[in-house]
Amino acid sequence: MMTKTETRAAAMTAPPGIVDGPLVAAGEVTFLDTLLPKAEQVLARLQPHFMCDYDITQAIGKRYRRQDEIGTPYCVTIDFDSLEDDAVTVRERDSMEQERVATDELVSYLTEQLAL
Repeated sequence: MMTKTETRAAAMTAPPGIVDGPLVAAGEVTFLDTLLPKAEQVLARLQPHFMCDYDITQAIGKRYRRQDEIGTPYCVTIDFDSLEDDAVTVRERDSMEQERVATDELVSYLTEQLAL
């Protein structure tokens, strides 16, 4: 049985506060032309406001687990739906709940969630 390890640091002291990355299956290269530019656009929107990291390694489940272990409170995932609806999936570390948030509302959403 595998146990889940996570660090529960306060959201403002957790390194980093937010991780941005595109949804990609291991070994999949089609995201380079489609999801990567959108992920970079979202990251550019977040960086002036939050300490962010950008992760395109491994499958999404492994990325979530790695970020849980170091205490990252929120992960932002860009998927193929993001290209059509201009929204991203935000995953909260402690509850593991996911919510779709429009990219133009993302900074205010995360500011509220982090209680800045």
